[in-house]
Amino acid sequence: MNGLVFGVKSVLWSAAALVLLLSMGVPLLNVLTVTLMMVPYVVLYTTLSKKAFVLHLLPVWGIGYLIMGLPALIVGLFFLIPGIVMGHLYRRDRPVRVVFTAVIVTIVGQILLELLLFNLIMNVSLIDELGNTIRTMTEQLRAQGMLSEAWTSELTDLTVRTTVQSIPQVLLMMGFLYTAVTQYIARRVLGRMGVSVKGFPPAKDWMLPRIMVLYYLVVTIIQLMVSKDSGSFLAVAVINLLPLLQFAFKMQAIGFFFFLADQRKWPRAVPLLMAIPVLLLSPLSLIGVLDVAFPIRKSFRKT
Repeated sequence: MNGLVFGVKSVLWSAAALVLLLSMGVPLLNVLTVTLMMVPYVVLYTTLSKKAFVLHLLPVWGIGYLIMGLPALIVGLFFLIPGIVMGHLYRRDRPVRVVFTAVIVTIVGQILLELLLFNLIMNVSLIDELGNTIRTMTEQLRAQGMLSEAWTSELTDLTVRTTVQSIPQVLLMMGFLYTAVTQYIARRVLGRMGVSVKGFPPAKDWMLPRIMVLYYLVVTIIQLMVSKDSGSFLAVAVINLLPLLQFAFKMQAIGFFFFLADQRKWPRAVPLLMAIPVLLLSPLSLIGVLDVAFPIRKSFRKT
């Protein structure tokens, strides 16, 4: 009986994979469903044998190909690979930080590979096309009088350059978003199916490695020394690394507030409300820096 129920669940998750795949062809809806694309693959790969996984996958991709054509296979493959990576690490019971790192690297690596293939095979630079799109939109806005007369072509070039230089940061954040959503949903689904998956420690126990403080200081100092407009490797690295480090320390600051709430027996809503200004205001990331750099929690810990 359990095997029958488990088999039905596998079929349902295969159907979910098909629905999500087909939703990629629906404008606006695909913006929401794209973050869920890996979930069925992770659940199926974790719970099925490799042969059974392939047997469940073939009809999904077959129907997707008949309805959407080649794009269905391209999109499906893109999310399948990190889904398999996550499922494989789940089966090996690896720590969640290892899972996150591996999946994010896989996603970013795939995107970079696709950019390279577009350039080599189709002789199309998507980065150059992005710049051209920004310039075209800017010219249209200027023609319609929606931009100030003070807006010059130099400002447009600066916008293009800043956008292009921020691409690595955007890719990492995309990878983090896809991985976080998949981890959150798949872990709970698998738990209900009797599969134990390691999760993050409670927010009150979050603590970044102390070496992160040194990285933050070094990047901050470099930012003061290097012009953002130089286009050098250091400038691009700083543009991308500093916001990522600030985000990490914002999360650390949120963890600190959850620690305070636990020690002071505050309602759970208090640290959640405190998290809002922390996420919105970059200077508040310094709370996280101080939390990692100094043993300030000892002052608040109950004896």
